[in-house]
Amino acid sequence: MNRFSISFVLPMYNERDAIEYTLEEIRIIAEAITDDYEIIVSDDGSTDGCGELVKRISKKMPAVRLVSLEKNTKFGGALAKGLESATKELIVYTDSDLPISLLDIKKALPLIENCDIVQATSMIKKGENIKRKVISWGYNFLLRVLFGINIKDVNSGFKIFRADVLKGMKYISKSPFVDAEIFIKAGKRGARIVEFPLIFRPRRQGESSVSRLSIIFQTFSDMLRFRFSSG
Repeated sequence: MNRFSISFVLPMYNERDAIEYTLEEIRIIAEAITDDYEIIVSDDGSTDGCGELVKRISKKMPAVRLVSLEKNTKFGGALAKGLESATKELIVYTDSDLPISLLDIKKALPLIENCDIVQATSMIKKGENIKRKVISWGYNFLLRVLFGINIKDVNSGFKIFRADVLKGMKYISKSPFVDAEIFIKAGKRGARIVEFPLIFRPRRQGESSVSRLSIIFQTFSDMLRFRFSSG
């Protein structure tokens, strides 16, 4: 397959315990699959000093670039800023705790030859209690009814985009609904989407913040705001 230039985009919020390991692993992955890459860390107003840590790492690892938001946006703003900052042919988005491996990327990357977006779909649902299952079911039901989205795992932590399909795209969402917003807008541009099943690795350090009630509320709020906007 072609050796594309690649922007790796990692939204980050209070990931001081994980980010140094992640950046080193991303560097190894990048050098195995491309000769031209950048690693964009988009800091969502972190308060644990991980932004300063990334700045220090970037002095030793020039491919690393930090973009920062002054205030926490509950994920959506950080992902949007990271995507808008990307300069390469392909954009690989993954979570900053790195739930994927080199093998996952090597298997998924050839799919982009025949589509515009590769969307990872988790083959195993781990650690979901009844409350999270109900919220997840309701969220995905609304995505189907309101927007016609039939993707199995919209908010999964691994996606590959052709940069052209996102060019000039502006986002209104400040929550994890930004993933759905991207798919809706890309679909209007005629983007071809391929789902790629994989088993995500468990988080090594810290805890995910996306299940906080404030973020769940913001996600549904953004959904309704987007639905009744021009989109």
